[in-house]
Amino acid sequence: MILRANCKINLGLDILRRREDGFHDLETVMLPVKELYDVVELEPAQGESMLTTKGIAIDCPMENNLCMKALRLMQRLYGVGEARFCLDKRVPFGAGLGGGSSDATAVILALNELYELQLSEEELVAAAAMIGSDTAFFVRNTPQLCTGRGEVMEPIELPLQGKYLVVAKPEEGVSTKEAYSGVKPAMPQVRLAEALQRPIGEWQGLVKNDFEPHIFEAHPLIAELKQMMLDAGAIYASMSGSGSAVFGIFDDEPKLDDVNANYLKIIKI
Repeated sequence: MILRANCKINLGLDILRRREDGFHDLETVMLPVKELYDVVELEPAQGESMLTTKGIAIDCPMENNLCMKALRLMQRLYGVGEARFCLDKRVPFGAGLGGGSSDATAVILALNELYELQLSEEELVAAAAMIGSDTAFFVRNTPQLCTGRGEVMEPIELPLQGKYLVVAKPEEGVSTKEAYSGVKPAMPQVRLAEALQRPIGEWQGLVKNDFEPHIFEAHPLIAELKQMMLDAGAIYASMSGSGSAVFGIFDDEPKLDDVNANYLKIIKI
């Protein structure tokens, strides 16, 4: 079975408070970017499970890869068998695009189909949420207002049809640990769902990402990428998730020259 595991961007990300369990309560809107994806190929195996990779190099032990963690979870929960994977990694990691989370959800969805588990959406979301905060989103894979630690979702309509999306990532990445270590939780003056109901031209400065201040200080190139988007005519630009990828939303297809990024994609929404 072959699946496309697409990435996402975050429209706004408010860190509200630190929870007693060590996680943070947040509010964010996740938007799938289906044109940017990894390819996950999976088939049942008679012997031990095996993960092979190609594309962007992944430097971690096989058992630490989120695809393998998803398999082990489904084995514990539902008794599925061993599997053989091939992951064609195309979405950069350390980018805040959720590529690894999407890969893990693709494995969960594939195992549900291969083993005819007939799990409900609620059960799939619950399983995916055990892997990470972004993972549950990819079960629905439609625009969602996400709260809690990201696993509580509500569909949201966004006026983006016909716009252009530019996603850029510098060579450097940002770890989730680094992002959360410097964040300062606070309640926003305007809640995100309300802010996103305003015209897109009013989003800049109102729809914010609470990771940006300390990440931009530590990684000036990320801040420069965001400013480049705005200078090029973006009606809204932001860092996605915990970074280091930055995106811009444009009315018309932008002409971007000499962008200091090792990953750049332009997509019509």
